[in-house]
Amino acid sequence: MNEKKISVLLVDDHQVVRAGFRMLLDAQPFIGTIVDVDRGELACHEYDRKRPDVVVMDLSMPGIGGLETIRRLKKQDPQATVLVYSIHDESIYVERAIQAGARGYVTKNSAAEVLAEAVLAVSQGKRYIEQDILPNIDDFRHPSDTLHYGQVVELLSPREFDVFCLTARGMTAHEVAAELHLGYKTVANYNTQIKNKLNVNTTADLANIAVVLGIIKH
Repeated sequence: MNEKKISVLLVDDHQVVRAGFRMLLDAQPFIGTIVDVDRGELACHEYDRKRPDVVVMDLSMPGIGGLETIRRLKKQDPQATVLVYSIHDESIYVERAIQAGARGYVTKNSAAEVLAEAVLAVSQGKRYIEQDILPNIDDFRHPSDTLHYGQVVELLSPREFDVFCLTARGMTAHEVAAELHLGYKTVANYNTQIKNKLNVNTTADLANIAVVLGIIKH
């Protein structure tokens, strides 16, 4: 008897990237049906319809974003298996994704076989975090100052965290609004909420926290 193949839901807002994922996964003998969508809202809808074995998802997307999508999927189905496939290799992103309910984390800079290996592993109930970013996670967990800031950033909602990261990198509210497909006033309100929650006054203060967390470099 043939083993059951793994059904996959791909979630990424770039069509070319999704096409590349499809080609990569189609080449694997253990992969079955592949469905792809371009944002989190559609991912929640398609998951309810298809109940795929694994959701392979980016974090930086318009709409509700990747972290909130993970939370909603886990609320829909506590057994949902999510593998994050992101450009971000900073430890705070990995921590946030795992806290939200992701089973694994792989960066887009990894070799093709790493993604395939990760999909297979998480489909079997295993946790998979790319080897190259594991040392960064250890660095994040142990220093007391970084751990303190990490606990503080946990106060932020998934969308506030997205705005925080982009603002800390020096993007203006208009640029953040365009990147996340949000209104300028919405982003301005998020920035106010973020500063209040983190007890800081300026964008420079946000950047300092982001440096400690490893989100941006000195």
